[in-house]
Amino acid sequence: MPAITTNELKNGITLELDNGLFQVVEFQHVKPGKGGAFVRTKLRNVKTGNVFDRTFNAGVRVEQALLEKKDMQFLYRDGDEYVFMDTDNYDQTHVAPVALGDAANYLIEQAVAIIAFYQGEIVSVEIPASVELTITDTEPGMQGDRVSGARKPATVETGLVLQVPLFINPGDRVKVDTRSGDYITRV
Repeated sequence: MPAITTNELKNGITLELDNGLFQVVEFQHVKPGKGGAFVRTKLRNVKTGNVFDRTFNAGVRVEQALLEKKDMQFLYRDGDEYVFMDTDNYDQTHVAPVALGDAANYLIEQAVAIIAFYQGEIVSVEIPASVELTITDTEPGMQGDRVSGARKPATVETGLVLQVPLFINPGDRVKVDTRSGDYITRV
């Protein structure tokens, strides 16, 4: 495993520290007037998703974890697990919902995701910043509900409930932001 210095940290780099794998969410190099420089970081635990702050002295060596990333296509749900297929060799992999995190709310059959492996274990799943989903259930907009920007709850094909404008009806396709879970536009 390559060792890098804290001066080489970048957002998204995965580090292997004494108690697990951590991804750098943000970092800041600080050079105070007195004393030595240091690097203030926010790290996300890859397994649990917890984010915490950690400060390193500048120039300290840390172990970078090399992740293997593969494009995989979501096929179907098998009980609680999600089944993905490697688009290169057609091998199928079962993924637990814990590894998917919020990505499970946006996965439809045939969707492609980037799955990161570390020593054969799935550590993260990356999906596009926005996806197109079909509305399966929503209440009709009532006559007189003409307030600008009024919203109503709607359920999409994955089971996610989000707030949409009053003119959206079942069967409509909408674009959804996967980072925030917000409605973007009707497709």
